Amino acid sequence: MDFTARYVALGDSFTEGVGDDDPTRPNGVRGWADRVAEQLALADPGFGYANLAIRGRKLRQILAEQVDAAIALRPTLVTLYAGANDILRPKIDIDDLLADYEKAVGKLAATGATVVLFTGFDARGSKVFGTMRGRTAIYNELVRGIAGDHGALLVDYWRFNEYYDWGMWARDRMHMSAAGHANMAKRVLTVLEHEHSIEVPPMTPVPELSKADALRANARWVREFAAPWVVRRVTGKSSGDNLQPRYAQLTRL
Repeated sequence: MDFTARYVALGDSFTEGVGDDDPTRPNGVRGWADRVAEQLALADPGFGYANLAIRGRKLRQILAEQVDAAIALRPTLVTLYAGANDILRPKIDIDDLLADYEKAVGKLAATGATVVLFTGFDARGSKVFGTMRGRTAIYNELVRGIAGDHGALLVDYWRFNEYYDWGMWARDRMHMSAAGHANMAKRVLTVLEHEHSIEVPPMTPVPELSKADALRANARWVREFAAPWVVRRVTGKSSGDNLQPRYAQLTRL
């Protein structure tokens, strides 16, 4: 099938759609990128969409596995978010990492496609992830510079205050909920200056907990989500092991 417009989404769990469960779709998730593709397709019957993102991937893995594959699909639009899984590692050379990132952005921009980049979220409301706030701020400034140098559009996640509502987050506190993904789709479409009809689904109310209940909830979170995440890092495993891209070839949703 020949497509008149071709959107390719690159990245990790953020772009794959983790947290927005949908058992009817590949890998059991939907996500903001699917929502963006659906809206773009409404305006163009020749629109094609591929999503190469895989959860757990670090920046250099994303660049090695997804960039050339995306270019081979002759994209007219590319979104790229990579680096969050690197920032969470004990040691990181952000400058060296973003030098590789910039080369990849240059390759994507050279295709003539519209390239959309993202800053990282300001997790100041999280006692765990907020400790990485300084790293994320440095990463963001480099991403902003790269976007400006290569004519890429920027979705400035760092400044989206609506994500301080825990209803925007899934139970694992690491990934956006369905509401968070729908809201991100609206944000991306706004940057693309494209009309949309997306409605953010109702958020699950987050109850106020007593100190004792909060401690129990935090202990449960550590047991169910944080501890398995640490074990995977220590053992060199990834939540994306044995997964394939959700849409490796251009398709119509």
